[in-house]
Amino acid sequence: MNVSIVIPTFNRKPILEKCLIALEKQKLHNLINSYEVIVVDDGSTDETGLWIEKNKNNLSHVVYFRQEHAGPALGRNLGVLKSKYEIIIFIDSDLVVMEDFIYNHVKKLSKAWSNRNKKCFTYGSVINTSNFLNPESEPYKLTDISFAYFATGNVAISKELLLKAGLFDTSFSLYGWEDLELGERLKKMGTKLLKCPEAIGFHWHPAFEIDQIPSIIQKEYERAKMALIFYKMHKNLRVRFTIQFTPIHKLLWRVLTLGGFLTIERMLPLLKLLVKYKRNNLALEIAKIPLNLLYVDELYKLSKNR
Repeated sequence: MNVSIVIPTFNRKPILEKCLIALEKQKLHNLINSYEVIVVDDGSTDETGLWIEKNKNNLSHVVYFRQEHAGPALGRNLGVLKSKYEIIIFIDSDLVVMEDFIYNHVKKLSKAWSNRNKKCFTYGSVINTSNFLNPESEPYKLTDISFAYFATGNVAISKELLLKAGLFDTSFSLYGWEDLELGERLKKMGTKLLKCPEAIGFHWHPAFEIDQIPSIIQKEYERAKMALIFYKMHKNLRVRFTIQFTPIHKLLWRVLTLGGFLTIERMLPLLKLLVKYKRNNLALEIAKIPLNLLYVDELYKLSKNR
């Protein structure tokens, strides 16, 4: 079997370097004949392409494409269309994988395909970490558990099935939901999710700092806009709960923020204190409470204006 790994990226050169180096160290055993790593540069301005060109002798599996900045949906579509092989593995460009990563995905898929039914995909483990120097040292945590059906941070699927489903919808030009929307279409086709915890990837993101708050807030506004597009495509109860577009979620975040009193601005002194004492992860989890209310309120506001 052969594998094409598709990685969209935008201004993530430092962690992308670790991502690509890890992918060059894969142990394939006898199950995999060949693999390629397709990097789709979504208009980066951090010399991503230059670094790949300079290190091409050490990146023998990498195939590089560049597009104007248009979002990960278009990037992943380009990667799939340019791919050569029958298995597609999607990962994000800030994921550092173990040396048996590809093998574990293919082993699980090939077992499922043995009865000639390719309507399935494997979903690997994603361990979140802010340890840049040694991301692989991060232990698995309760906060790493995901209930998403099709999240492209770490999945493997048949290229044929992807093409039948119609690839990613490029209406999702901002942050969020394009992978879960494709998941809805796959689910309607009867596609089965196969958990593959042995295919481990360490998802690196910088430790939470106060100066990140404006960009995080901007992402919440973008996420709300894309969530509404998602719901208009699939008006069912499952999607409403997925995007938190229900009275239950509205009430939940109102209660947890004391009726909206606990805003990011009012919580800044506490967040700063936690960051000062290196409790960055706890600060982020606390910040998510008013951020979720902001997101839900924006979603309801947008729905009334359309």
